Amino acid sequence: MQKYLPENLTDIFFILGITSFAVLIISALSIGYFIKQIPHDYFLNDKRGVSDYKNKNPIFWIITLALKNIVGYCLIAGGILMLVLPGQGLLTIFVGLILSDYPGKFKLERRIIKTRLILKTINWYRIKSNIPPIIFK
Repeated sequence: MQKYLPENLTDIFFILGITSFAVLIISALSIGYFIKQIPHDYFLNDKRGVSDYKNKNPIFWIITLALKNIVGYCLIAGGILMLVLPGQGLLTIFVGLILSDYPGKFKLERRIIKTRLILKTINWYRIKSNIPPIIFK
């Protein structure tokens, strides 16, 4: 079995450059959309109810949940990459965390969004888009 090894570092830098550019474009296109989708009162109520969609269409709910988690985890991975590559790493990680499902999700989201820089950036973008800023208790 033959392994692929680049003949020089030019191949590695080219691949890293293409990957960095792709992550930057995808995050730039998706982050704004996801920020607009967060309800302004999302952090007021820490209770999450069961949606009617889950009860009426359980198979589609599972498919939607799986796709949402895949996108969320991809954004988290991309955000981690953007911590060292060009892009908005922390904001991308935050949006990925909101989309994903995991234990302790709401508590972690509240802790992250209360970070001054994150909240300021998200609310700035929301105000520019004529959407009410995120509020807390």
